[in-house]
Amino acid sequence: MDLLSLRYFRAVARREHISRAAEELRVAQPSVSRTIARLEAELGVPLFDRQGRTVRLNRYGAAFLVRVERALDELDDARRELHDAAGTDQGSVAIAAETLMPLAHLLGDFRAAYPGVAVRLLQSTPETMLDQLRTREVDFCVASQPLDGPGLEAVRLRREEVQLVVPAGHRLADRERVSVGDLFGEPFITTGPGHWQRVLLDRLFAPTGRRPGDRLPRRGARRHPLPDPGRTRHRPGPRARPRGHRARADRLGAPRRPRLLPHAQPRPTRGRLSVGGRGPLPGRGGGVLHGVEGRRGGLGRF
Repeated sequence: MDLLSLRYFRAVARREHISRAAEELRVAQPSVSRTIARLEAELGVPLFDRQGRTVRLNRYGAAFLVRVERALDELDDARRELHDAAGTDQGSVAIAAETLMPLAHLLGDFRAAYPGVAVRLLQSTPETMLDQLRTREVDFCVASQPLDGPGLEAVRLRREEVQLVVPAGHRLADRERVSVGDLFGEPFITTGPGHWQRVLLDRLFAPTGRRPGDRLPRRGARRHPLPDPGRTRHRPGPRARPRGHRARADRLGAPRRPRLLPHAQPRPTRGRLSVGGRGPLPGRGGGVLHGVEGRRGGLGRF
């Protein structure tokens, strides 16, 4: 039994699919299948119930996975601690966030200070973040909603008011303030389920017993996590956007800048939290986390 076999087993156990595990490991699928077969032969018990290329952990595999996860995590932590002790600016840190733009300047500074450290960014929903933290796919997350789970610690970075964005010429464009009732029947440009905009919109309408109008999916939402104010005038519906992003529209110099309208009480807000596991981050990940928490007042202002 070697470390490579254990890593292959962990990947297959997480994905419950041989081909997908092979893609994650960047190896050929037959190599993964042979490695798992050798491991099962060595242990003397099957670890999976097989249905074609889809596999399911059986009771032996589930018990074995607990030990394998613990052993590999300890070895990974030991390797990172040795890098820190030796003063080598190497290793990697993985961060998940609902929108990546607030981290751009911070991570640019970090990469300049530690060019040997690989930084991996993932755009994720809060629900996905929980699984990524549990499996240690990421070191920490920057989220707009509380993430509840055993062994997690959260630090509030900031809270910002969310305003309504409407195109010039919209029926609400001349209003100083809007209420939920003003929005009945309006089609919204928003994100998919689980993202902060959709969650906030559903929460805002819930006390009224009504539902938001047909929601138009934002095109390229994964590539453009924040709306482009310069293009809002071409789209039919309103959207929600943090108040601090007004400066971005100013910089674009759009001739017909979209209106940002505050909501009547209670005003909807979006939080920003840093969430990670207990204890210090291994490697240079702690440096990134301290940088994020050190910018509590300014994180996300553009």
